Amino acid sequence: MTASASVSSKKRQLDALKRRVRPGALEGLEHSQRIDITYTSNAIEGNTLTAGETALVLEKGITISGKPLKDHLEAIDHARALSWVLEIASKDDHPIMEADIRNLHHLVVANSKPEIAGQYADSARYVNTNVGVFNFPAPVEIPGLMEVFCRWLSAAPSTPRTAFEAHRRFVAIHPFNDGNGRTARLLMNLVLARGGYPPVAIRPEDRPDYIAALEIDQSGGGHVAFDKLLFERLDQTLDIYLDAARQAQDRSAEGGKVIPIRS
Repeated sequence: MTASASVSSKKRQLDALKRRVRPGALEGLEHSQRIDITYTSNAIEGNTLTAGETALVLEKGITISGKPLKDHLEAIDHARALSWVLEIASKDDHPIMEADIRNLHHLVVANSKPEIAGQYADSARYVNTNVGVFNFPAPVEIPGLMEVFCRWLSAAPSTPRTAFEAHRRFVAIHPFNDGNGRTARLLMNLVLARGGYPPVAIRPEDRPDYIAALEIDQSGGGHVAFDKLLFERLDQTLDIYLDAARQAQDRSAEGGKVIPIRS
């Protein structure tokens, strides 16, 4: 079974299980996953807070000795941006618009870099790759590219393939001076959440494969490697949610026989 088919099967199982557990049964897992997504997304970009330190900053408001203030602010910003993503995914079914993406970026850097929050890039952006320096579109091109991108996104279905393509296309435009990677991953999770999928973390140990897959796509080599990595991460995330839902179902059965959910 391909990763895509496995994801579809597990999504159906999870949907069925969710109808059979009490409301709020997965809140503990969802809380932990939100902290993990903030930790991992920031860590990929060089944030030095550990997973445990990120939890202390977000849950207790503790300042970690020896760690830069910027890293604390990035954790707070990302957590707020993720909360906004999950809130609008659950309550608002209007198409994702350009203003939504600019607001998302505003939240991502609201405290850490407020001077660029929600503002399109005004300088050239480059990235070093294994085949040399890659130059992103010039600032003058960004408004037109974002208009085309958002027109596509607003009409696209809320599926994993759309989520992964949105990530790739957004990164290729690189519309902001900074915070593009974090915004891209949050945008991906917004599309996933709207489709009823759990949000996905790309872990620091995934970074080499993740960056390499993006570079392959940007150099015209296609998106097979990128989609494969993200489908695998979504598949693993669904396993975590399925296990939690089954445990919640077992507890709510109160000794009754639990009928297994089959794909």
